[in-house]
Amino acid sequence: MRVFKFGGASVNSAEAVKNMAEILRQQREHGPLTVVVSAMGKTTNALEEVAKLFFNEKDYSGAFAKVKNYHTEIVSGLFPDEKHPFRQEFELLFEELAGVLRKQPSLNFDFDYDQIVSYGEIISTKIVAAYLNHAGIKTRWVDIRKCLKTDNTYREALVDWELSTSLVKKAFAPNSEQILLTQGFIGSTINNLTTTLGREGSDYTAAILAYILDAESVTIWKDVPGVLNADPKWFDNCVRLDQLSYLDAIELAYYGATVIHPKTIKPLQNKNIRLHVKSFLNPKDPGTIIGDVSYESLTPSFIFKMDQVLIHISPLDFSFIAEDKLRTIFGYFSKHGMKINLMQNSAVSFQVCVNNDQTRIPNLLNDLRQDFKVSFDTGLELITIRYYDESTIQRVLVNKDLILEQRSKRTIQMVVKDLG
Repeated sequence: MRVFKFGGASVNSAEAVKNMAEILRQQREHGPLTVVVSAMGKTTNALEEVAKLFFNEKDYSGAFAKVKNYHTEIVSGLFPDEKHPFRQEFELLFEELAGVLRKQPSLNFDFDYDQIVSYGEIISTKIVAAYLNHAGIKTRWVDIRKCLKTDNTYREALVDWELSTSLVKKAFAPNSEQILLTQGFIGSTINNLTTTLGREGSDYTAAILAYILDAESVTIWKDVPGVLNADPKWFDNCVRLDQLSYLDAIELAYYGATVIHPKTIKPLQNKNIRLHVKSFLNPKDPGTIIGDVSYESLTPSFIFKMDQVLIHISPLDFSFIAEDKLRTIFGYFSKHGMKINLMQNSAVSFQVCVNNDQTRIPNLLNDLRQDFKVSFDTGLELITIRYYDESTIQRVLVNKDLILEQRSKRTIQMVVKDLG
């Protein structure tokens, strides 16, 4: 059995869904398939906006209409007949979401976020499953929330592996007669409250299913030819990496490479399940293989994280930043669910680089200021180079002001300000 994962770009239009169907039509001949699908296009971003407006008790009707109109256009392209049975099911899905939005916001934004944003995956997979069956590709839609169980850490839920294992094996018994299609990114608590696994968590879902089901491989279908040594949005002359070791893939994902979710690799490594990253635009191309591999030449890889905040923390009384103070600082970051992208300390100061998350940073800063002097800089970039040399460093520092630097033998990280 193999696990495929299709991201938002692979299902962002009616034509894209049809292209996905052709890939599956060809691939199903090679054995049972479990398919994980993300929300369509930029739906997660759009539903995040709906969630923010809802939580702040502002008018979300325009943002909601945009989400529905976008999906309606895709459904119309896939099912031109307005009397097709799925048209009614589609309307019911949005009525269900509208029902969630008619409730009063809770006191926990992360909880409301998960209940709303998760509909991106539910709607997407319902549309795709309906079209695959319409196209003669037998498909069974599986609600991942019934078997992927987590704790109640909303937006960053932790998987209950023991309970999930027994439920997943029942729900996803390999079937050569039909494709099993489910959602990425989402799960639920034991009380059946929807949770999410973190942004881009669909990759992680695929890895979880592969691990539990002892899959022979996982394939992530992207709009790029494989894992590139840099994001083409930020870097010219990108190079496709033919293969990556598990270790390098984990390092790149940890530092922010967007092709693979950071949690994806470890479950696969534990069972030596190979991960293929391939292009849905050119499905016959080789892509990148991630596994227990070795290579002689080391290609530098570049990771750019934009819109960073550098927080400067120092004691109120000029005492040292020792273990007790670090414990307090990390406690606040954990409390507010803030991920640290880079940290550096001296005797009397501690600096932390984080994503500019406006829903979490203000409360974090308020807590830190109870015990420390705190200042911060915004509008920064974090550049990470794996397998760097001096020429690659100088290449990325053109027209940049270097604010903070951290090096190890294989990796350098630099916080910089664009000079314009």
